[in-house]
Amino acid sequence: MPDNGLVLEMTREEFEELVAEALDRIPPELTRLMDNVAVFVEDEPPAEDPELLGLYEGTPLTDRGEWYAGVLPDRITIYRGPTLRMCDTREDVVAETEVTVVHEVAHHFGIDDARLHALGYG
Repeated sequence: MPDNGLVLEMTREEFEELVAEALDRIPPELTRLMDNVAVFVEDEPPAEDPELLGLYEGTPLTDRGEWYAGVLPDRITIYRGPTLRMCDTREDVVAETEVTVVHEVAHHFGIDDARLHALGYG
């Protein structure tokens, strides 16, 4: 499909619902293990990384020790703008959002980018 310069339209609420649906598709045996993590949707990533689709900020479960108490929740942020700009169809957005959510949740479990790329969650 040729690039016609148009960006796919999707409201913030619709995109948030896609993120929620992607989280719901993560197996319950994994979501039960998620601890002290919050997921957010933002319109745009930091200016220094305008094509960033998602970001995990925090301490992965694999790095937490006895010292880990009373800390703010880890933060997973999924960015709507770059996702919509890179996708041509709603189906593309659904697929890309799911990959991005799984990618960032995997970081919470201590899985690094190299392993994620090998598993197809680049």
